[in-house]
Parts: sequence; structure tokens; C-alpha cells
Amino acid sequence: MPHKYFSDQFDDEEVLFLFRKHPVVMRRGLILAAACLLIGPVYTLAMSFIQPEKLLTMGFFFASLGISAVLGAIVMLPKWMSWYFSVYIVTDQRFIQISQKGMFHRSVVDMSLHQIQMVNYEIAGLQQTLLGFGTIVMQTVVGDLVIHEVHHPAVIQKKLLEILRTNGGGATPVTVQNNDEDEIVEEYETEA
Repeated sequence: MPHKYFSDQFDDEEVLFLFRKHPVVMRRGLILAAACLLIGPVYTLAMSFIQPEKLLTMGFFFASLGISAVLGAIVMLPKWMSWYFSVYIVTDQRFIQISQKGMFHRSVVDMSLHQIQMVNYEIAGLQQTLLGFGTIVMQTVVGDLVIHEVHHPAVIQKKLLEILRTNGGGATPVTVQNNDEDEIVEEYETEA
């Protein structure tokens, strides 16, 4: 029996590719954590100006800095968890999107590779160009699946297309004549 990389993996399923969003999705958490990190040193500085006769020790400074670091880590933890536990898994049978929002909300999108028709990417703007992230749009039989802030979208799009070509992904159009109205209807047939 092959090794299982995630709990919902089928016995005959092989994980081919795994990716996550760019770490830039944690930017708000990083800014708040940096602001929290400044609380202790700013408090120590303010106390030394407010009460100049009372000498503050280096131990007080480092204790306030340590408390600030712990506070910053607590503020950053939910953003980091959302980034780390939100993954996109491509197996030889399906595409799975696991989105973690905060600490207690998780959503999963699971679709067969045969439902994916086209994979496109977009890099828009200076920030996305400089930091190397963008948007992947997967056109499926049931609609578009848009993944924002993906690290190196061109590389990921190329890898997804290789997997789709190798594993028979993509729906093939089949022309069917509707006998009721004598019009041609285009349907999609997936390989089973």
C-alpha cells in the first residue's frame, strides 16, 4: 500500500504536485506583528522620558521586548495557519483545493481532472511582477475556479498542463443533435 500524504487520499491515488499561495498573503499579519514587536521598546523609551529619575534596567527592556515578541507571534499565528494549511493538491485523478480561513474554518473543493478544460494565469501590476505572484484561472465544466496570489503562476500553470496532458484531463466536446428542435447541442464527455 503506497504512502498516504493526506487523509482523503484514495488507495490507488498518487500525489503528483502540491502548491500553496505566495507568502504575501500574510502581509497584514506581518505588519501587525511588527507593530506589536515595537510596543515593548516604545514603552521602555516612553517610561525613560516620563520618569527620568527612575532608571530602567536592560533586563526591563529585554523583558518588554520578549513580551512584545510573544504578542506579535500570537497576532501572526492565525494568518500563518491560514497560509500554511491552505494547499492545492494535484493527484493522478483529481484536483483538491483546501482553504483554511483563520483557526476554525476549512473548506475543500474536490474535482476530477477530467472536469478541467483550460488553465490560464495572469500577472497584473508592479507588485505582482516584482514579487512573483499572480492569479491562476482554471476553466472547468461547472465554471471557473480562480486562485489568487499564487507563487510563480507561469511555472504552476505549465506543471498543471503537463499533468492534465499525461493523465487524460480535460473534457472533450461532443456534438449531439437534439431531435425535438433539430438544433445541434454541444455537450462535454469526460473520459472515465
